[in-house]
Amino acid sequence: MKHTIFILFLLIVGCTGQVDKPEQEKPWFTEEATQRGIDFVWESGFNNFPYTPEIASGGVAMLDVDGDEDVDIYFVQGGSVLNPQQTTFSNKLFLNDGAGHFTDRTNGSGAGDTSYGTGVTTGDYDNDGDVDIYITNVDANVLLRNEGNGTFVDVTEFAGVGDSRWSSSAAFFDMENDGDLDLFVANYIDWSHETELECKAKSGRLDYCHPQAYEAPAKDLLYRNNGDGTFTDVSVASGIRSVWGNGLGVAVGDVNADGFLDVLVANDKMNNQLWVNQGDGTFIDDAIVSGVAVDANGEPKAGMGTDFADVNNDGLLDLLIVNLFGETDSLFINKGGWFSDGTPTSGLSSISRLYTRFGTGFRDLNNDGFLDFYLSNGSVRLPDVISTDDPYAEDNVLVKGNKLGRFIEVLPKGGVANQVARTSRGIAYGDVNGDGAVDIVVQNRDALPYLLINQNPEGGGFVKLRLLNKHGALVQNGVVRFNLGQTAMRREVQTSGGFCSAHDPTLNIGVGTAKSITDVVITWPDGTKQQIADVITGETVVIRQTK
Repeated sequence: MKHTIFILFLLIVGCTGQVDKPEQEKPWFTEEATQRGIDFVWESGFNNFPYTPEIASGGVAMLDVDGDEDVDIYFVQGGSVLNPQQTTFSNKLFLNDGAGHFTDRTNGSGAGDTSYGTGVTTGDYDNDGDVDIYITNVDANVLLRNEGNGTFVDVTEFAGVGDSRWSSSAAFFDMENDGDLDLFVANYIDWSHETELECKAKSGRLDYCHPQAYEAPAKDLLYRNNGDGTFTDVSVASGIRSVWGNGLGVAVGDVNADGFLDVLVANDKMNNQLWVNQGDGTFIDDAIVSGVAVDANGEPKAGMGTDFADVNNDGLLDLLIVNLFGETDSLFINKGGWFSDGTPTSGLSSISRLYTRFGTGFRDLNNDGFLDFYLSNGSVRLPDVISTDDPYAEDNVLVKGNKLGRFIEVLPKGGVANQVARTSRGIAYGDVNGDGAVDIVVQNRDALPYLLINQNPEGGGFVKLRLLNKHGALVQNGVVRFNLGQTAMRREVQTSGGFCSAHDPTLNIGVGTAKSITDVVITWPDGTKQQIADVITGETVVIRQTK
């Protein structure tokens, strides 16, 4: 069936536009999880009867837990959806030794939450200079306050952010430009194991249910930071309860360049939401008017992972939403107040339809100055014929951007020699070994994760920027504008984007053969601007907010 759909698609595209052939290159990555000390396995808990969270969960974060300027890894764990008191399975914290080798430091850290986890986001919510962790669970969510020494304290009850509905992606961001981080939480469906449905594949086998089978789209959450370690639920007062959906992906960015951060929610088989910030604590869903609620054919897709980035160097934030097998990804191009569906001319139509995509996010993965992205894939439905131990496994995909504004798949699959297909979910980006090339950690269902170490096979140069706010914490949702040669560019400093995961906010900028980036201007999350000296290729520069 998959091959039939793909052949029909090629016939259609052959009459209407160009199809770029995948490029065979040296592997961009090597998979090194085991040799670098990562022995974590995300446990779905599947035991004869399929419960939906088992197929739609699995987030991971890259973050600097202990302030030593290297990237640590935090894995969210599953376990058993039937036992909220489970103690066998817990989230895991792996600390980096500075050279990209990891040790499990969960015991005694306070980070080993034992709920059935879906995702994670990070940010310094209490302005004490270190990064905190918010975990989205099938049951109550959890906020872990970083004590600054590699240990954490569960402050969920005090902070007031322990909603008990099934949450997916979340993001810290400053919605009012008041200097502290607020929190947006997407909820998937109103679900419990007591009300789980019995669904079957075409073969008659029990299988995971489609989200629309529940007829229970969930209402999302917005918490305003009170500045004293507590939050107030402003979901109703802010307007984000005016519509709701099956939320899976969350991305944050200032899409209309008005100085306030907006929020995109990718919904599964329902209209996406684009919450445009009004600057007074309220939001309006502008997705339909802006053109990102549905695709160019007016159809809602199975939105999963998502990300904002300026892919065409016009200074505006464009939007990627990745979707289900049989559907193309959606690349929405910002036209300055509205978006056009740029998918047909981007080259993406021929890349992704054979897979169900979850994790994603724009990064320059070969340091050539153009944005690329990685797709972590895995089906949510059983095939007609089961021929492997993991019937949901799919190849992951590496996508290369070029100066023409098009995207091409890179071979070998996933940028790795002899990739072993898994059921992959969340991914996180960060430079784990400090060599200036962005690495990727990939969460896999009932299997070891991938730790993909970037080989930078084309030898592109880089600069790295670590932006620190007034409190000494790494900034998120800042913007860096600069010139690379004769081209004006912008890059986002962010932890959000993708699927149920969080990225290291250190900014890696690929520069190709250029000697420097010039005319560098930082826009901090509160809207203030700061110009810095040109950054020479190979440099890592720490910039502190001065205003």
